Amino acid sequence: MPRPEALARRAVAAALDEAGARGAVTVLLADDAAVKRLNGRHRAKAKPTNVLSFPAEVPGYLGDVALALGVVRREARGARRRAADHLAHLVAHGALHLAGHDHLHAGEARRMERAEARVMRRLGRPNPWKGVT
Repeated sequence: MPRPEALARRAVAAALDEAGARGAVTVLLADDAAVKRLNGRHRAKAKPTNVLSFPAEVPGYLGDVALALGVVRREARGARRRAADHLAHLVAHGALHLAGHDHLHAGEARRMERAEARVMRRLGRPNPWKGVT
């Protein structure tokens, strides 16, 4: 995967711009074991997940996004997508959560998916929802 740090910075910037949000975001690109620990501690789930978002309650700081790079690579391979595209999508997804988006209800999910598609278009990456049923 080419320079994930630079791609993550661009994805955060595009997602915050899309959401009209301003503030700092920290992105942790970690191994699966680190994200498994975070997922266990904060969500009581004993497995790694692709992305976690942790909103902050500090003015000017939106929060943290953590990604399990092994999970990201496996999911991309399983979906026959480039790992860099999947990484960009998940970083954008996490940043949109920090900017106030959610997907608990159908209407929210559709709005968030459309926002993610627009972010990916800004990044010159494929729509992650195209062809998904």
